[in-house]
Amino acid sequence: MNGFSSGEALLGDLATGQLTRLCHVAGLSEADTAAYTGVLIESLGATAGRPLALPPPSHTFLSDDHSPVEFSLAFLPGQTPDLRVLVEPGCSSGDDLAENGRAGLRSIHAMADRWGFSTDQLDRIEDLFLPPSPEGPLALWCALELRPGGVPGVKVYLNPSANGADRAAETVREALARLGHGQAFDSLPRAEGFPFFALDLGDWDAPRVKVYLKHPGLSPAEAGSLPRMTPAPGRERLEEFFRTVGALPAGDFADDEGADRLAGRPALTCHSFTETATGLPSGYTLHVPVRDYVRHDGEARERAVAVLRSNGMDSAALDRALAAVSPRPLGDGVGLIAYLALVHQHGLAAAGDRLRLLRGVPDPAAPRAAPTRDRVRARL
Repeated sequence: MNGFSSGEALLGDLATGQLTRLCHVAGLSEADTAAYTGVLIESLGATAGRPLALPPPSHTFLSDDHSPVEFSLAFLPGQTPDLRVLVEPGCSSGDDLAENGRAGLRSIHAMADRWGFSTDQLDRIEDLFLPPSPEGPLALWCALELRPGGVPGVKVYLNPSANGADRAAETVREALARLGHGQAFDSLPRAEGFPFFALDLGDWDAPRVKVYLKHPGLSPAEAGSLPRMTPAPGRERLEEFFRTVGALPAGDFADDEGADRLAGRPALTCHSFTETATGLPSGYTLHVPVRDYVRHDGEARERAVAVLRSNGMDSAALDRALAAVSPRPLGDGVGLIAYLALVHQHGLAAAGDRLRLLRGVPDPAAPRAAPTRDRVRARL
């Protein structure tokens, strides 16, 4: 029992309803859908029973309105999109980052016991990212790649600034070394911050260690020059993606000072490592926070469609996913499509459209005020 009225709309009900509909978009079976909604409820813990009418239990920056859940779709030509759910398992701990991290670890170890995978990689670096008195905007997030069969791919996201932002680079370097990637840090491009460090756990063909970098004021030309993998994705393709998503000018119009740079929330890059011999990344992802560069979700959807079509992908699943997340008209707000990302892994390119769960747009039977964009200051 949670002590709340049974007639109140709950966060867990909203999140599992959205997940159920998105599982249909992703072609998952009824059995898989039931299994994954159960996992989501378990991961949310006590927060699943929290009424939507209450403020969030913590100021998580996993989403703009502090909801502890985010969904995303990854598209490949001719295939049903892959569905992922990102959750903060320790969200019910409030703003106590130390307890948040401990709760997150308990959740990961419970998943390891349930699905029979090792946490050795995480155990080797736990002290770096989960110290007794952590700093920064997060402790631990968990992403589940929802696969047919009811056993997901598990990813863990950690905070390089846990021991202070001034030690983030040192923390990333040490973590890479402990995981056997001693040369990897020196292959990373210059950046202005390390927002995330991530690990693949469980059943992956080639488990990745991933380093995320922050790039304020990035231009298309600079975005095209950031990959360090061999072979690298084509510069023209990256630049075209970046201009399309950010609505940045080309040609003579790009000559104006700052006209072709992102002036708002910064772009992120992710550099993933799977082998230790060369020290070079095996994957590169360019993330653009499209919600900062549109007036409403209708514009974000148009840019997503343009990206999908330019990469030979159908946009019908995107529209079904948007309808699954929220019934509100796309022109009435911003944030349902938070990021658009272009992924290049071992020569296989895919566009990924990230769909943001909004607590502020639940079922109309549970009205709430819409989230405001000035609540994102804690974000990257």
